[in-house]
Amino acid sequence: MSEAALGIDIGTSGLRAVLLGRGGDILAMRETAMVLPLQSFGRLWQDPHVWAAALDEVLLALRSEFKAHQVLALAIDGTSGTIVPTDIEGTPAGLASMYNDVAAQKYLDPVMKVAPQETAARGGSSPLARALEMQATIKPVRILHQADWLSGRFSGRFDVSDENNALKTGYDPVARRWPGWIVETGLAMELLPQVVAAGERTAKIRPAIADRYSLPRNVAIVAGTTDGCAALLASGASEPGDGVTSLGTTLTLKLLSDRPVFAPDYGIYSHRIGDQWLAGGASNTGGAALNAYVSRTDIVRLTPLIDPDQPTGLDYYPLPKPGERFPINDPNMESRVTPKPDDERLFFQGLLEGIAGVEALAYRRLAELGATPLKSLRTVGGGAANEGWTRIRERLLGVANETPRSEHAAVGAARLAWRGMGHDPY
Repeated sequence: MSEAALGIDIGTSGLRAVLLGRGGDILAMRETAMVLPLQSFGRLWQDPHVWAAALDEVLLALRSEFKAHQVLALAIDGTSGTIVPTDIEGTPAGLASMYNDVAAQKYLDPVMKVAPQETAARGGSSPLARALEMQATIKPVRILHQADWLSGRFSGRFDVSDENNALKTGYDPVARRWPGWIVETGLAMELLPQVVAAGERTAKIRPAIADRYSLPRNVAIVAGTTDGCAALLASGASEPGDGVTSLGTTLTLKLLSDRPVFAPDYGIYSHRIGDQWLAGGASNTGGAALNAYVSRTDIVRLTPLIDPDQPTGLDYYPLPKPGERFPINDPNMESRVTPKPDDERLFFQGLLEGIAGVEALAYRRLAELGATPLKSLRTVGGGAANEGWTRIRERLLGVANETPRSEHAAVGAARLAWRGMGHDPY
């Protein structure tokens, strides 16, 4: 019977679970969809029981796999900034406030007044501000993050979080504690869970839960992480200088570093993962910017016609609409896609080069701000499949593009569970 770790990824509209072997091989995977969050008056809420039902469905579907493999540990990643109010036993006291829920101004004001500039707790969707609102309106005993609450259903512990999920609620990952300034916002500190390092064992599985899913009664519950951190872990990134670019609707970068970076003007903060740091940034360029000028049909038609090794000389900065946040912080920045050559092939290649140029500038900016310089690159998202674009990016970034081990965040959560057992499958 082979050993395995269980990783669970909970997203906005779905849940996925993966069994990962000691060598990093996926032994089994199941997933299910969930109803989307409720939207009312600009607010975004979700019933936590929706998550629990999805998790139950997926784990029941994996029962035969649990019988075939020796599961040693499990870890869960959740959406960063989603919080749920509970009573002392972990029963939800109200609806969960989603990661992109916008706090009411009267609760955001005290946070913005006292929170340091470098904290991730600032901003309209601040979980800390939304926690203040829960304190005033729901009066819970504790406020947990999404991954905390789901982990608690396995362990019975509804008093513990990890350093990654706690970051946007105001946790200080450098001092490794809840900072004193949180009291000045008016939030009662006893509402917040204690925080441990991601990947730290916190408990054993409850016997009744183990029996329901045919899991061993000694499965270790390991502190989880956010979905973004789990995605990086899934990619195979391990060393300072390992970067992961997501080429989706927008251009998102994550870079492992040996030191943290906090640059609020660019929306950059750093997660602690073991003895390393994960710094990240997001540009408004990407797939949406490309599609603003070239149709999907034309992308397929023109890609084989470009010459990735012969630069066009065009200096483009494609944006889908005015405004940029990183690597240039300018809310009024206009898209730059001129001059436009008559040759549509050159124009298309110029757009690809422009987005790749933004990516290269972004990694340089992270290094300028103090992060470890880029040494290796992995790419996920729809743009990763475009070979011509990959060659352009390799030329402009000066590093080779490596194939990610996996794009499933659940694999990253499982890798973290293995780390909790003193082993890294990668």
